[in-house]
Order: sequence, then structure tokens, then C-alpha cells
Amino acid sequence: MSIFLNFALFQLAWFACVLGAAYGAPWLGPLVVAALVAYHLRQVPEPRNEMILLGIAGLTGLFFDSLLVTAGWLSYPSGQWHPMLAPYWIVAMWVGFATTLNVSMAWLKGRSYIAFILGAVGGPLAYLGGAKMGGVSFNDVTAGLTALAMGWAVIMPLLMLAAQRLDGSKPAAPRRVLTAVRESRGHA
Repeated sequence: MSIFLNFALFQLAWFACVLGAAYGAPWLGPLVVAALVAYHLRQVPEPRNEMILLGIAGLTGLFFDSLLVTAGWLSYPSGQWHPMLAPYWIVAMWVGFATTLNVSMAWLKGRSYIAFILGAVGGPLAYLGGAKMGGVSFNDVTAGLTALAMGWAVIMPLLMLAAQRLDGSKPAAPRRVLTAVRESRGHA
């Protein structure tokens, strides 16, 4: 999949999630994300690794955004399973975001410092954009932005590390080649 197509499809999913939530159709975003994920998994040579990465990102999003909701810093207009949990559409957005990690954001692999800065700045900016469209509200702007900056500064490099280890966009080495390499090193 091309870098530009990957980026554009995620942007489409992001807008569907935010605007769907803002206009009382929180199911719209996850529907678009499901189509994005299905397309993404058909394009990569190792879909199993990508599925694991997408699951890690989804669970990370569920945990992190639920913390922000529970702390009272953020609130969402729709799509929550429970008042203390992140809405399902934002968890879907995290999964959609993960489709970019090994494609349009692959250049960040091995650049933890840049990922740290990008997370600290880009994470809060994305939420501010979502707030301007009505998809999220800041109950305490300073605390919410601070928590988002700190959280994304840690999460982004960790997601890039996970993407590096679970890179489904590259074919796995054939088993017989790995066996031959191990045997040549005396690890049979």
C-alpha cells in the first residue's frame, strides 16, 4: 500500500470517527475503521503480525482514554459503553491509527526521540482538533492537554517499537532460511 493512500485512508477514518460521534452517529467511525482494517490486512504480507499490533493499539487506547475520562479531564458526547470507559469509536480510531505505524509512519522506527516529540505535540493537537469538531470536550483543558502530551510522549515511541517488532508490512523470512542460519552458527 502506498504511503499516501495509507495516510489518506486513516484521515478519512479519523474524520468519520470524530464527526460521527459529534453528530450522534458513533457507529459510523468504527464502520469506516473496519473497512480500513480489512483493506489494510489484505495489503500486507503478514496480516497476523499486523492484527496483533492493531490489538495492542486498541487496548492501549482503551486504557489511556479511559484514564482520561475517569480522571474527569475529557468527556465524549456519544459511544460510551460505560461512563468510566473510553467510547468505542475512539478505540476504533486507535486501531485505525495503528494501520499507519508500519506504512506512512514507518520512517519513525528507530527514532524514539522524534516519536517522543511527535507524540507530545501531535497527540494533544489531534484531540484539540476533535474538540473543535465536537467529538470530545475538555473538562479541564490544562490538565487534559498535559496528560495527553505526557501520555502520547510515552505511547508513541512504544507503539513504534511494537510496530518494528510486529512489522506485517514486510514478508517474514522463510523458515528454511532461518534454520540454515541457525545451523551455520551452531544453534541447531
